[in-house]
Amino acid sequence: MAIRNKKTNNKNLKLRVQRIIAIFSVLIFAGKLTAYFLTNSVGILTDALESTVNVITGFITLYAVYVSLKPKDENHPFGHGKAEFLSASIEGFLITIAGLIIIFEAIKRLFIPVQITQLDIGIIIVAVAGLLNYLIGWYSIRIGKQANSIALISGGKHLHSDTYSSIGLVIGLVLLYYTKLAWLDSAIGLIFGTVIVITGLKILRETTSNLMDKADFKLIEQFGKIIEDNKPDEWIDIHNFKLIKYGNAYHINCDLVLPWNLYLSEAHEEGEKLKKLLVSNFREDIVFNVHTDECFKKYCKHCKRKDCKERTTGFVTRLNFDLERFTKEKIEKS
Repeated sequence: MAIRNKKTNNKNLKLRVQRIIAIFSVLIFAGKLTAYFLTNSVGILTDALESTVNVITGFITLYAVYVSLKPKDENHPFGHGKAEFLSASIEGFLITIAGLIIIFEAIKRLFIPVQITQLDIGIIIVAVAGLLNYLIGWYSIRIGKQANSIALISGGKHLHSDTYSSIGLVIGLVLLYYTKLAWLDSAIGLIFGTVIVITGLKILRETTSNLMDKADFKLIEQFGKIIEDNKPDEWIDIHNFKLIKYGNAYHINCDLVLPWNLYLSEAHEEGEKLKKLLVSNFREDIVFNVHTDECFKKYCKHCKRKDCKERTTGFVTRLNFDLERFTKEKIEKS
C-alpha cells in the first residue's frame, strides 16, 4: 500500500509542477512582449518569440503528462506514456522554428533598421524574466529527475537555455544602450537565434531516440545492481533483460535461470520475489514479465544449491549480473 501511495503522489506531483510551469510561462511571455513593444528591439523579440514557444509547449506538455498518466486500456495495452515523448518532440520542433524566425528578423533589421526606445526598462524586464525562467527550469529538472519524466526534464533544460540567452541578451542590450550602435541589436538576435536552433535540435535528437525505444543502459545497470546486491542462491543467472519506459511505467522482460529440479510453484515464487524486489526499489509503476529457464545441469559450477543430487561439477563461483551478460538474448549452455 505504501508503494502504491508513493507512486500515486509521484504522478500528482508531475501534473502539479507542469501546471505551475504553464502558468508562469504565460506571465513571463506577457512581460517580454511588453518589453518588445516598449523598445522595438529585435534582441528582445528573440526572447519574446522563445517565450511564445514556452507558452505553447507548456500547455502541450501539461496535456501530455495528463495523458501519459492514464492507465492502460484495450486500445493502449502498454499505456499512454509515449505522449510525453511526443510533446517533447513538438517542443524541440517549435524551438527550432522560433530560432530560425529570430535569425531571419535579425538579418532583416541589418538592412532595414528601426529606432529603439526605452531600452532601460526593457533590460530590467528581460533580466527579471530570465531569473524566473532559471528558477522554474531548476525546479522542473529536479522534479523531472525525481519522477523520471522526460517531458519535465526537457522543458527545464529549455527554460535554462532561455535563461542563458537572457543573460547574454542583457549584456548585449547594456552595450547597445551605452554605445547606441544599432547593428548590435541584430548581432544579438543572430547569436541567440543560433543558440535557440541548436537547443531545439538537441531536444529533437534526444526525444527521437526515446520514441524509437533506444535502450537506456544506465537505467538497466541500476536494475542490475539492485538484483546483484539482493540475489538469493536460487537465482543462477538473469539474461535477455529488456526495458522500455512508457510515461510513468517501466515495461520489463527478462529470463531467470533456476535450478532444474524446482517445482513449478517454487519457480513461480522466485519470479514473484524478483518482481517484488524491483517494484520496491523504484517509484515508477513496473509491468514485469519473467520467463523461467531450467539450468539444464550446465550451470553447476555457478549454482550454490546444496540439496541438488544431479551435479556434474562442484560450485566454483557465482555469475555476476554485469551489463553485457544481463542484456544477452541467449547464454551458451556450456
